[in-house]
Amino acid sequence: MPTTRRRLPRALLLTEPPRAGIDLAALLATWPLLATARRGDGHPVLVLPGLLTGDPSTVLLRGVLRALGHHVSGWSLGTNRGPTGRVVRDLRARLDRLHRESGRRVSLVGWSLGGLYAQELARARPGSVRRLVTLGTPVLRHPPWVRTLSQLVDQGTRLAPGTGGFARPWAEAGSLRVPATSVLTRSDGIVDWTACRYPPGRHRENVEVRGSHLGLAHNPAVLWLLADRLGAPEGSWRPFSPPPALRPFFPRRR
Repeated sequence: MPTTRRRLPRALLLTEPPRAGIDLAALLATWPLLATARRGDGHPVLVLPGLLTGDPSTVLLRGVLRALGHHVSGWSLGTNRGPTGRVVRDLRARLDRLHRESGRRVSLVGWSLGGLYAQELARARPGSVRRLVTLGTPVLRHPPWVRTLSQLVDQGTRLAPGTGGFARPWAEAGSLRVPATSVLTRSDGIVDWTACRYPPGRHRENVEVRGSHLGLAHNPAVLWLLADRLGAPEGSWRPFSPPPALRPFFPRRR
């Protein structure tokens, strides 16, 4: 069902950087616990960054997952300047290559706009994708979603001189047929959290964490969730449940 676009409180946007610093401090405090998270089985994991960022923004996330035994790759396409034709072609080819060379399905992790890329890749290549996890991504597909994201992309051109000509977000035909987890935070100062929720469905879940949008890639709750979701056996599904020590990072609302 379409929803109306809400105006995000300005204070949330202005406090995003310091709140992201708090998320990093929380990671350092919980590092010993993260070392005990579920181990990976070596299947390929492709991590896609947000708008106007690149692989450096996900170095810590990928490093943690790699330390836990996951075979992790960055997107290797420089700064994310929107879903241009080259980006779409290269991501499809990258997914196909990881699947072919490993002989295993690929898990996709996308942060913000990168999550939309991951979602559309999963729609296009369901036979190549094992699982999808999005972080602070507006996963709903309806006209307000397209308008809102297009406006976000347009705003990005003003933030980064010389990056005009952004393509609109691309959409693949067909339904999303892979297990999917959407991670959201109600204190997101960049993306409206209400657009980050999947409708109820089989093998769909929305998990709320405490923290900022900019800190999602190093939020300890997110890293634990990623280790748990990516480390689950292929073909299995159980709703995510945090360990007691991390439950304060996961608000419980009904």
